Amino acid sequence: MATEPAPRRISLTQWIFIGMGVGLLVGWLMPDVAGQLRPLSTIFLRLIKSIIAPLIFATLVVGIAGHGNLRQVGRMGIKSLIYFEVVTTLALFLGLLVVNVVQPGVGVELKPAESAAEIVGAKQDLAEILTHIVPQNIIDAAAKGEVLQIVIFTVIFSFALAAIPAEKRQVMLSFCESLAETMFKFTGIVMRYAPIGVGAALAVTVAHKGLGVLFNLGLLILSLYAGLILFVVFVLGGVALLARIPIRAFLAAVKEPALIAFSTTSSEAALPKAMEAMEKFGVPRRIVAFVMPTGYSFNLDGSTLYLAVASIFVAQAAGIELSLGQQVLMMLTLMLTSKGVAGVPRSALVILAGTLASFGLPLEGVAVILGVDEILDMGRTTVNVIGNCLATAVVARWEGEFR
Repeated sequence: MATEPAPRRISLTQWIFIGMGVGLLVGWLMPDVAGQLRPLSTIFLRLIKSIIAPLIFATLVVGIAGHGNLRQVGRMGIKSLIYFEVVTTLALFLGLLVVNVVQPGVGVELKPAESAAEIVGAKQDLAEILTHIVPQNIIDAAAKGEVLQIVIFTVIFSFALAAIPAEKRQVMLSFCESLAETMFKFTGIVMRYAPIGVGAALAVTVAHKGLGVLFNLGLLILSLYAGLILFVVFVLGGVALLARIPIRAFLAAVKEPALIAFSTTSSEAALPKAMEAMEKFGVPRRIVAFVMPTGYSFNLDGSTLYLAVASIFVAQAAGIELSLGQQVLMMLTLMLTSKGVAGVPRSALVILAGTLASFGLPLEGVAVILGVDEILDMGRTTVNVIGNCLATAVVARWEGEFR
């Protein structure tokens, strides 16, 4: 007698899709109910953020101090920064090309809003950015989720640990190895809650903005998403081909982190799962632990492309024609000011407001974009996560350690 085949289990990715679908329907059909679901999404984000500091600390300490070859670690850092700079520059200029072809800002009527002035109040200059990345209290940095501060502290700590005698160093390395394994298991437990947290986040967004938000400033949304798709296909796809990264396997590895990023608009929420996924994909843990958190501050491909589109959109909306030289200068400004401010709330809008002020463009443009910023944020955050995942694989290939 033939045995019945075992029922096929629903994967986490499928559950997340189901959660997103339910959240969309609840937000659309029962907005009052959806408005009460915010605590469910907040709980998920808080759980995820609680993982980040111990996970980065543990994996990075083991990766650097346990590696032994500190010169190779320094070489990997230089390669990473060069890669980040090249790819984010391509993102800026691709965004510039798309926004000049589509011209989404032509015909938009700017309306002032108080929030634009509030955003400008949060602007940081270069000196503040440089001092901000150095922690004065690692506990405070961990509590606030300041990823770059945690990385800076951990790198210095790891170099100091590598300099002490082996028998004393091994105690801390063993602790960090156990901590890292524990945090990956912790991530697995939290991810079982992801479909509920993700669905609730989407329900709240739709209830708050309504489905009509999908049509407000639709050309701007279309321009950004067209630019992001072109960037992923041609730039990231080209990089993957050049580095001989198996594209189909890579897409399978990043689909869950990308879905989490898209639905929560939070790179932090996707970070632990992305680190775990890339390690399973074949990138050594020490490379994932170094490149991924660093890329979180220096390799925001989606955000930099968005900044190019949004800044020229505001100029078009204000009827101000910028020469090619002015546009290139604006892109160079954005390229510099977009580094190291990932910890600032709505950092892309902060940078955009500061750049608009520098070039004499109306700050009311920020207020116009705020109406659809959550939709724009979904796309740019997803590309940020995919770009950082690819960066770990590329650096591993350069180091000859991609499995």
